[in-house]
Amino acid sequence: MGKRLEYYKIAPEAMKIMMRMEEYIKHTDIDPKVIELIKIRASQLNGCAFCLNMHAADARKLGETEQRIYCVSVWEECVFYSSAEKVALELTEHVTLIPHKRVPDQVYDRARQHYGEKEYTDLIIIINQINSWNRLSIAMGNEAE
Repeated sequence: MGKRLEYYKIAPEAMKIMMRMEEYIKHTDIDPKVIELIKIRASQLNGCAFCLNMHAADARKLGETEQRIYCVSVWEECVFYSSAEKVALELTEHVTLIPHKRVPDQVYDRARQHYGEKEYTDLIIIINQINSWNRLSIAMGNEAE
């Protein structure tokens, strides 16, 4: 397919806003490895090879193991994710697939057992941000390098 438009040049102000959101995310209290696992899982669900490739590489740079990167799609079956990480991944699935899954009270309650109000809000922001990047990347024809 190939890149369709030079959207960074066409809409620089919008892209600056997206990048400012990334700066916000970097300064949250959410573990950077968890942020990358969220980005990987959402990118898997959305079928965004460009973002999946990027965030797997970013996770490796943070010291994430290959095992945990490869198995994030089957996190429920793995003992090497903490309960806090598992609920972050579960929340990612529910928010990413919100037309079908919604965010039931049980998922919210489990998340709140591990994350305070601010952290829960930041998790939702992180999930929404990667979903926005996935949609932008797919619609603009970005390809994994």
